[in-house]
Amino acid sequence: MNTVAHPFLRPRGSAARVLNEELFFDLVYVFAVTQLSHYLLDHLTPLGAVQTLLMWFAVWLGWQYTAWVTNWFNPGALPIRCVLFAIMLVALVMAAALPQAFGERGLVFAGCYAAIQVGRTLWVLLALGRGHALQANFRRILAWLLVSAALWIAGGLAGDMQQRLLLWMAAVLCEYVAPMFGFAFPGLGRSATSEWTIDGGHLAERCQLFVIVALGESILASGVALAQEAQWHAGDLMNFLVAFAGSLAMWWMYFDTSSQQAAHKIEHSDDPGRIGAYFHYTHVILVAGVIVCAVADELVIGHGPHHVEAKYLAVLLGGPAIYLLGNALFKRVVFGRVPLSHLAGLAALVLLVGIAAHATVAVIGAATTAVLAAVAGWEAVARRRPGMATRTH
Repeated sequence: MNTVAHPFLRPRGSAARVLNEELFFDLVYVFAVTQLSHYLLDHLTPLGAVQTLLMWFAVWLGWQYTAWVTNWFNPGALPIRCVLFAIMLVALVMAAALPQAFGERGLVFAGCYAAIQVGRTLWVLLALGRGHALQANFRRILAWLLVSAALWIAGGLAGDMQQRLLLWMAAVLCEYVAPMFGFAFPGLGRSATSEWTIDGGHLAERCQLFVIVALGESILASGVALAQEAQWHAGDLMNFLVAFAGSLAMWWMYFDTSSQQAAHKIEHSDDPGRIGAYFHYTHVILVAGVIVCAVADELVIGHGPHHVEAKYLAVLLGGPAIYLLGNALFKRVVFGRVPLSHLAGLAALVLLVGIAAHATVAVIGAATTAVLAAVAGWEAVARRRPGMATRTH
């Protein structure tokens, strides 16, 4: 197959930088993450949680597939830049339709998402031309995306919300699971992760930037919740500090102890494509935890004195638990072991269930922040201890 340098592809052999076009592109996802957190806050039910999860997968998968394309293609080239900006526009409409995705704007949401996934992949195939080494992989990707697009559109057309939910679940599975099997498709063969010649540093940095986007929503949620308080009392300011400390602990846990090693892990792997795929599988959990924590921050500031209801407890404990799980899995990929600190943190969150019936939202929020801060501190100390960088702790 033809492996001659393509005018739109990034040159290999030197570390690829994240370009301004990519940073600008991510601004749409600031809005999308905000929409998701507000949707969950307004639908604190098991059904609302499942709906939010499905929409989160759509947001993440659209971003993830684009991040892989810009890992191969140079966003500084005018045609790639124009594609990114076109995706931005459609993604903005998709995010705007998100609150009514399970209502009257389901087809708009699904149509925008399908247009992003299929349109981008079709453009890549046309740009590569015949015989390029990456073409077979993108043909398989397109085949799976066409299947999932049909499911997304069918769900958008479905008048019954249960049918929509089931069809969209099937669509998410198509796109999330297909890479695990090399996009194997009848008549098109299967891709090997060794063929995915990615730039590890660039892909790790793209994931890190999305974590920043999500943490930005957590900070924004805290600020907005405080601004909406008619009068600022000492309790309100204390709850605000608790929410901010929780965001800081999440940042510390991720960026202080694993972000630099993540890039090194991909760059020095014998199969960087496989490690890169693991990064996306773990970050979808990790970032979901940040989004749920943003909802918890709004509850702590806006409903701090209230007794903990079951729906509040699910968010207050669920957000940190999801974040710790995602971080633990991510560090399993990077370091080869699950940190003991994260397991201890998860156990501590389970113990908090026992005091929830006698506590307020503010008390549980402060307790979960203390758990996150303790895990972050444990990690920071353990990673700086001589000989501990590659050992479990």
